[in-house]
Amino acid sequence: MWADSHCHIPYERLDEPSVVIAAAHDAGVGRLITIGTDAAQSAAAVEVARRFEGVWATVGLHPHDAVDGVASIVPLLENTGDEVVGVGECGLDYHYDHSPRDVQRAAFAEQIALARERGLALVVHTREAWDDTLSILAAEGTPERTVFHCFTGGPDEARRCLDLGAYLSFSGIVTFKAADDVRGAAALCPLDRLLVETDSPYLAPVPHRGRANQPAFLPFVGAAIAAAKGVVVDAVEASTWAATEACFGLRGRAGAPRVSD
Repeated sequence: MWADSHCHIPYERLDEPSVVIAAAHDAGVGRLITIGTDAAQSAAAVEVARRFEGVWATVGLHPHDAVDGVASIVPLLENTGDEVVGVGECGLDYHYDHSPRDVQRAAFAEQIALARERGLALVVHTREAWDDTLSILAAEGTPERTVFHCFTGGPDEARRCLDLGAYLSFSGIVTFKAADDVRGAAALCPLDRLLVETDSPYLAPVPHRGRANQPAFLPFVGAAIAAAKGVVVDAVEASTWAATEACFGLRGRAGAPRVSD
């Protein structure tokens, strides 16, 4: 089955989580990592992970919300169990600059430290900030399990990230006509370092562009990756399932008892 390494459940524009997760299962998506972006969204992600089998959560502070302070999310990390598998998404976004850049950099460094201290995966968001993102990771010490989510760089950026030992996660952008650089990055990324994601409800893949994205659309991303790499879709399905398990340390993480709605 497929594993969606990065989605946002619950979230605006999406149906109730039980509906979204059932549709994902029907489409062959058996694992979902739902991502925190601030204290409220992280708490909601954790609650969904507690309710549903095959769903895990991260706790993080998005660069847009860096002004909230990393202290706002720390209690969630202290009061959760195996349902939490990562810190983030966190990083730098110099496209919108919703938080001042110095505040973004400080919050990113703090969350790198949290991931390292707690032995959790680090989920990185970077937009128009490659040099600073990679410099901060080098300075702070890249966690052993780090993933660049919604990878939007080309082959050069991919090599720099892979040289850090990171995973690359590709979204519906890989299906877009103008995304040759992203497909080039996917082509060179080793399968054991490559993940797929929806980033739902954003970035719906072709042929669903213009609609709210959902984890059920993940196979379209996987098919585009297979085409870019010149391999069969089944190979990408199997390798990304295993890579998601390795990146987020899912083996043996049963989490708290959960009840599927």
